[in-house]
Amino acid sequence: MSATPATTVPDSFCALPEAVIKTAAQHLSDILLLAFEHTAQQRAVLVFDSNCELAMTLTAAYRLCLPHAQFIDFDKETPDYILQTLNALSANDLAILVQSTNFRLEAYRLRVELFKRSLKVIEHPHLARMSGQEALYYIESLAYDASYYRGTGNALKQKIDNASKGIVDSGGAELIFSGRFEPAKLNVGDYREMKNIGGQFPIGEVFTESVVLEDVYGQVRIFAFGDTSFTVNRPAQPITLVVDKGQVVDTHDSTPEFDLVLANIRKDDGVIWVRELGFGMNRAFSKDRSVRDIGTYERMCGVHLSLGTKHGSYAKPHIKRGEGRHHVDVFAVTEAVRLDEEVVYSNGAWVV
Repeated sequence: MSATPATTVPDSFCALPEAVIKTAAQHLSDILLLAFEHTAQQRAVLVFDSNCELAMTLTAAYRLCLPHAQFIDFDKETPDYILQTLNALSANDLAILVQSTNFRLEAYRLRVELFKRSLKVIEHPHLARMSGQEALYYIESLAYDASYYRGTGNALKQKIDNASKGIVDSGGAELIFSGRFEPAKLNVGDYREMKNIGGQFPIGEVFTESVVLEDVYGQVRIFAFGDTSFTVNRPAQPITLVVDKGQVVDTHDSTPEFDLVLANIRKDDGVIWVRELGFGMNRAFSKDRSVRDIGTYERMCGVHLSLGTKHGSYAKPHIKRGEGRHHVDVFAVTEAVRLDEEVVYSNGAWVV
């Protein structure tokens, strides 16, 4: 079977207006050139579906900036053909996945398998969760400001790595990190020192966690959380988490949905650890500009934390990498962030 452009689309879905497609194409062209150092003449394969307006819009935008790429409609080709085509790529070729949900080919988790073969990978999953204004926010989030992401991102990493303590001030509550932080990791589109080139888009995050989880205590007010359907849940008023020795031990103003999240963590992980401290950098998203998909909104310009034992980036003496079932993102009302005595976040922006 040959890979040909889709000639028909479902009646219920269509791409966003041409002006939006052109904007998306410009953002994607910047990502390809600046982050991936990939030109339109280099080899690329894009696997897409046409099951939501955002997937169709991104596919159309990629056709503009990668006219020589091979486009494969996931719903019109066999898994064997798709795998055969991807397997024909060589190291440093580019694979792009534009997915209304999340592509599965037998037992393969595509991005992981592609990284194993030293391919460059751009993944856009769960696009069907975002439509209308949220789709426009998503496209805006693809804008790649290299000086901001790399400059501010590396400055934050340096300050995190050198800090002996930190505070997240959420207005009437302070979450205190009384010890040192793990070496911060960057998701800013700079792959020059990284083994894997690419990942899930949009980007924009610097994250760490306390070296000693028990060093975290105090209170933090959250305005949103990832619920059991992996979508962003925004309660009518912020929920206050009470943290002692690195664990959530109580809440104020909780909701039934959040209580269910906590109950599931306790059931499977025993206790509720506060692990990741994430500094989101993507200025397309804020407390007031959100999308439903939790993996996308995680890049929101502000602070998020993870609840639960699971964290693939850092190991602890009592917790192995990948151990635990839960990694639930919660988003802090953030008046300020201080590392040692320096304010690094205020008025909705990073100030380093």
